[in-house]
Amino acid sequence: MSDSAWKTPFWPEGAAHTFTDYKFPLFKFLDDSAQNYPDNIFTLFNGASRTYGKVKDTADRIAAFLVQRGIKKGDKVAIFLPNLPQFPEILFGILKAGAVAVNCNPVYTPSELNYQLKDSESKMVFCMDHPVFYPNTVKAVEGTGIDTIILCNIKSYLPKFKAVLGGLLGKIPTAGKINPGHLMYDDIVSSTQPNPPSLTINPEADTAVMLYTGGTTGVPKGAELTHTNFTYDVLALHHYARFIHGQGKKPETMYKGNYHSFLGVLPWYHSFGITVALLMSAMLGAKLICIPDPRAGKPPFTEVLKAVQKYKPTFMPAVPTIFVAFTNHALIDQYDLSSLMGCFSGGAPLPPEVCKRFEEKTGSIIFEGYGLTETAPAITANPTFKETRKIGSIGFPLPGTDVKIVNLEDPKKEMQMGEDGEVAASGPQVMKGYWKRPDANDEVFVSLGGKRYFLTGDIGHIDKDGYITITDRKKDMIIVGGFNVYPRDVEDILYTHPKVELTAVVGVPDEKSGEKVKAFIKLRAGMTATEAEIHDFCKENMAGYKRPRIIEFRNEIPVSNVGKVLRRVLRDEEKKG
Repeated sequence: MSDSAWKTPFWPEGAAHTFTDYKFPLFKFLDDSAQNYPDNIFTLFNGASRTYGKVKDTADRIAAFLVQRGIKKGDKVAIFLPNLPQFPEILFGILKAGAVAVNCNPVYTPSELNYQLKDSESKMVFCMDHPVFYPNTVKAVEGTGIDTIILCNIKSYLPKFKAVLGGLLGKIPTAGKINPGHLMYDDIVSSTQPNPPSLTINPEADTAVMLYTGGTTGVPKGAELTHTNFTYDVLALHHYARFIHGQGKKPETMYKGNYHSFLGVLPWYHSFGITVALLMSAMLGAKLICIPDPRAGKPPFTEVLKAVQKYKPTFMPAVPTIFVAFTNHALIDQYDLSSLMGCFSGGAPLPPEVCKRFEEKTGSIIFEGYGLTETAPAITANPTFKETRKIGSIGFPLPGTDVKIVNLEDPKKEMQMGEDGEVAASGPQVMKGYWKRPDANDEVFVSLGGKRYFLTGDIGHIDKDGYITITDRKKDMIIVGGFNVYPRDVEDILYTHPKVELTAVVGVPDEKSGEKVKAFIKLRAGMTATEAEIHDFCKENMAGYKRPRIIEFRNEIPVSNVGKVLRRVLRDEEKKG
């Protein structure tokens, strides 16, 4: 397939196959929106808002503070926060100082955070003023050389009446006593002038953000993502996606200004959340709704449903487990979710049945995309119309991105159309490389036709219409008596059972066939089922070698902090068992 023109009649009408104006510092998104829409709301949090002008002013102050504290170009500064309104200010402030933002999972244990701080050689860390987050951070910086922790309290980011009432009732979390030398975020903002340094950024070479990946497959590695990796990916999605902004209008790119709002339900420490919610909002001058904990409420996810009804977001990037949670929520019919125009699904394969249920409930459209932390993250996306979207596929490469399907054993050999192989991607969004891991870089990069391709570790194929389908992760493939069984294929069928809420399929050892298929199933609330019932369903709906030989019902199935089902955890449990 050609990287300059992915030939298909289903390519989004009006979307170019390439574009060029994406090589600039990442903080330009904020600066441009602050100049063009200074009074537009950027962040919304618990009823309080911050304008683009205010966020830029604060980011400039953070940049000036960092330079005053000795942070130099290329130094690493860690962000250990949930989705709070301080997050964009800190992120852009770090970038304006010429430093690198190291985004850390806010539910990390002290030992996990310690590893990341040490490995990244971070010089400073921002954390939440909180009775758990702060003590964990204090423990985590031991042995790292970090002596400056900045605590972010939410009080000044709440509406005044909530801040006063919350303070009187003791409902606003605080860490209590803080150690000498540690600083309060509001103090450094108020005492520093908004004078960021004048510096030269090479957007294609300078790292902007370091994101850690590989935690589900081995020791986490720091993916170095440049300014261009992100600016390209945001603009590529904007060029590619088309939506109808009103009855009788033609499909257009997302409007800039005060038209759109994004639901920040994905964590911003993760590439999907930071790119498709935070940075896309900043580029458009749109609202960003801060959701620190999407599971909040009784039953879980109730508060995020309330936020959709109250703030009326037009877009929601999410992972499949969030769509599952919405569609299976006992109170979903009590909330108006009609503001949602589109939902970008990624992070894991989207079961077709889940897509169908969500769209029936909300009236929105889900268009599935694909990417990895190492690609900032989007590589491909489905067209944004039901007529040309192909459910179960990940669509076409974004403008200016090339995808090849290569041989599993010899990545220099390209597979034919329709044949399964490893997905390899080349484009401006592909990371610079893994921090201090030349060995890992050698494993994932290959040169094809004079271009550098990233080997994703995913198995897939391209059909005659140009749609790409991910069959499964290379490491997850199950071999039953010589037949390849892809867990996703089995899971997609299980999701069509009306009683199944969540499922995960893994391979377990078998003396006769080498491996056999085991399915873990979480039933929908209030439902009951027997193993025999599921076996009969599988017998009716899938080939014999694919059928799960073992069914195990679970109250919960392990998922990552961004909602990916963790097959690895289940496989490890099986090995220990």
